[in-house]
Parts: sequence; structure tokens; C-alpha cells
Amino acid sequence: MRPLVLALLLFALAAAAGTAARAQARPPRGSVTARMTCAEAMALVEREGDIVIAANGPPERLVRNRDQCQLSEISELRFVPTRDNPQCPIGYRCREPGFEEWNW
Repeated sequence: MRPLVLALLLFALAAAAGTAARAQARPPRGSVTARMTCAEAMALVEREGDIVIAANGPPERLVRNRDQCQLSEISELRFVPTRDNPQCPIGYRCREPGFEEWNW
């Protein structure tokens, strides 16, 4: 029984060490667009149509225009930091409108 407990403990430590190494190797948030110019970042969204990016917080999907949102969604312009512009208008985020945004 004792060798099994030791083996499980070693496995758990190895898994935790691997997770920590992967977490440290990941680039900081926003670093992808921070290395681009604003024009390059805007061209990326235009070329791809939509991208998932985590520049100013949690990951979000950005699209090139309103046509890529669902019919019930609204689009709002999103800004990310780039090499030459701290507030680059990279594309749009699709989201469901809040109650106060409905036109009655």
C-alpha cells in the first residue's frame, strides 16, 4: 500500500510542476497586439473575419463587422493596445443587449 501512495504523490507533484511550467511559458495578455501596429491588428481582424483575443481582460471574440453577429446581438467597437496606439479600434464584439438598450 505504501508504494502506491508514494507513486500517487510523485505523480501529483510532477503534474503540478508541468502545469506551473506551462503557465509561466504563456505570454502575458495583450502581448500579441502590443507587438503589432494598429494597422496590422486591424488588418488581422479584417483578413480573418473574427479572432479570439485577450488583450484587456478575459478572452473575447472580435469580428470585422456587424454581419458576423447573431440577429439578436448588437455590436460594439472594441479597443486594444498596440505598439503605436494605446486605444486601437481593432474590431467589434457581439453581445446580447441589456434591458435598458431595447427600443420599446
